[in-house]
Amino acid sequence: MSQKFVIDYLKNVASDSGISTDSDGLISLELAEKLNEKDELAFLRNEFFIPKMGTLPEADSAVIDPEEESIYLCGNSLGLMPKAAKKFADQQFDKWAKMGVFGHTHGPVPWALCDEECLPGIAKVVGASDISEVAMMNGLTVNVHVLLTAFYKPTEKRHKILMESKAFPSDHYAVESQIRLKDRKIEDSMICLSPREGEDLIRNEDIIKYIEENGDEIAVIFFSGVQYYTGQVFDIEKITAAGHKKGCIVGWDLAHAFANIPLYLSKWDIDFACWCTYKYGSSGAGGLAGAFINKRFKSDKRERMLGWWSHRLSSRFTMDNVMDLDDGAFGYRISNPPIFLATGILGFLEVFNKTSMEKLREKSLKLTGYLEFLVNFHLQKLSEISKVRCEILTPKDPEQRGCQLSLKFNFDIAEVYKQLVRRGIAVDKRYPYVIRVTPVHFYNNFTDVWRFVKQLVECIKEFS
Repeated sequence: MSQKFVIDYLKNVASDSGISTDSDGLISLELAEKLNEKDELAFLRNEFFIPKMGTLPEADSAVIDPEEESIYLCGNSLGLMPKAAKKFADQQFDKWAKMGVFGHTHGPVPWALCDEECLPGIAKVVGASDISEVAMMNGLTVNVHVLLTAFYKPTEKRHKILMESKAFPSDHYAVESQIRLKDRKIEDSMICLSPREGEDLIRNEDIIKYIEENGDEIAVIFFSGVQYYTGQVFDIEKITAAGHKKGCIVGWDLAHAFANIPLYLSKWDIDFACWCTYKYGSSGAGGLAGAFINKRFKSDKRERMLGWWSHRLSSRFTMDNVMDLDDGAFGYRISNPPIFLATGILGFLEVFNKTSMEKLREKSLKLTGYLEFLVNFHLQKLSEISKVRCEILTPKDPEQRGCQLSLKFNFDIAEVYKQLVRRGIAVDKRYPYVIRVTPVHFYNNFTDVWRFVKQLVECIKEFS
């Protein structure tokens, strides 16, 4: 699906609705409203709490309608709250009050098994062959350590970890510490690929070429599925295949890919992956994270970090301190699961089960394409009468991006960002030049996008 496809789609909807197909019609609020009417997933918005402008702490009552819905385009940082999450949490608070310790094994969602209640839905989101390949546990960075402890086994010949140069800081720090813990030197064993000079994106073909030429020295390839800063989707399947061909272990941080783009982890034969769930998965701040372990390792007894929950349930309460290691991803769990973090996952999955990643992706391509169209149109017009320039860092090819567009300006965006927040808009900033804008396919609509671009242009005109 190209930008031309999106423009053709806008023209078709405009024509069917009696709206002019010239530029004035395509940028009109009327068309945005008609696009909402055509959206088969529009009903999902009602499954979420949409903050009012008046409840945002930095919105200015002098320039907003407090009762109007905010323009929330920040799901790449924290997804909005599913209404079902409150239902599940209230249920468990009530059970705790009435049952106490018996809640571990009785009532709806027994606490000792609450992570397992999430697994059928999670397996669908990530494309696992069955629930034995997935586990819900810990936080994302803890899971990075858990998995690298198990899968990073450096030798004198093969000891390097390959990742992108601008990986999220937490991944960078975790890899550094894992290398040191294995008595290796970071300067020898940590390889960070950068884009070509003058470019912002690492080309997939450059990653594959590096693996083909240097794979014999690489122990683990560990990339992000979606690059947090640029929004670029890496080619998980081809990079994994290239790594396996050279004998490398291939793992993925899917923090910005989970519930954003369709994933087929079993089909792609990746070795391991981990992700947080509070972004596109809307599980709540610091929500319970996930892990994938390929079924090829189901009975693998490799050394790893262990705890009580690594022990098979059938003999766990024998309490003889003799480990009976569970199979698959379950054998990588350490501690008992936190019920009130599981409720966020269950709330999200209740919404997800009303659709599919394929349908969500279809909407996302149109919604993000519409954002791209409006940004290009209005910022181009603005550049003709001012010195303002805006470049979209995120790939133009829709297949190489998810919900997010990263907008890079030629001036410090600090004041513009403050004014956007003042007007009841939630987006993410990366000073000094980048604003990350994320229309999420679960709850955002076309009028959210239209309203944002209108306010962005007004703010730039005022402060540039």
